[in-house]
Amino acid sequence: MELHLSGKVALVTGASRGIGRAIALALAEEGCKLVLTGRDGTALADVAMAARAKNVEAATVAIDLRAADAAAMLAEAAKRQFGRLDILINNAGATRRGDFFALSDTDWQDGFALKLFAHVRLTRAAWPLLKAAGGSLVTIGGTSGRKPQASFAIGSSVNAACAAFSKAMADLGKQDGVQVNCIHPSLVDTDRQRPRITAEMKRTGQSEAAVRAEFCRVAGITRFGTPGDVAGLVCFIVSRHGSWLHGATIDFDGGEISVL
Repeated sequence: MELHLSGKVALVTGASRGIGRAIALALAEEGCKLVLTGRDGTALADVAMAARAKNVEAATVAIDLRAADAAAMLAEAAKRQFGRLDILINNAGATRRGDFFALSDTDWQDGFALKLFAHVRLTRAAWPLLKAAGGSLVTIGGTSGRKPQASFAIGSSVNAACAAFSKAMADLGKQDGVQVNCIHPSLVDTDRQRPRITAEMKRTGQSEAAVRAEFCRVAGITRFGTPGDVAGLVCFIVSRHGSWLHGATIDFDGGEISVL
């Protein structure tokens, strides 16, 4: 299927590893020019090199999105480097798990600062470019926003907020010609899962395969997702084939969310 993305410009946050890296490389495979951002400059440079190997231009901006001026800097980088922005992927952010009563105000503030407020600021800064290009915005949330858990109270709250924010921007997007959608992935096999798997192996004495199988059973999913799974869906959404998707929150979850 030809996605007709060649020559479009995409800004991907959290692009140094995991889902963000996979999205960036999948967009590069389709011919998109890239602005890559994250806090690990070395890892970003590796992703940019891999993208350039696919004969596409890639610029990197190593920055903490919680910084007040980060959003304006990134929008300006896209404008300066490529003169436009067609696709914005709000992907950055991780939140702490744990006992609700052990999580501090700082933990909550940090979770919202990176995975919601940074998205809000970047969307506001990039919106004029997206509007000019008739572009697309995709936010990566998580199924905890649909199935909140006490052990993941911060992440559940932030992911629900990401979906609500996407719905609000989709309403504006109908007026301004910007496509807006949100994806809620379930368990995705990234480095973020490694500490949880290792801790459970140590606690139970079970093999990694057994622990993974138990995680899938408890979550009610057919298997762990892969970063490539999410990247493939993103590419479809922002292509002409996905252009009628607007204001959607997609549970991309191997069957985890069993309610309507």
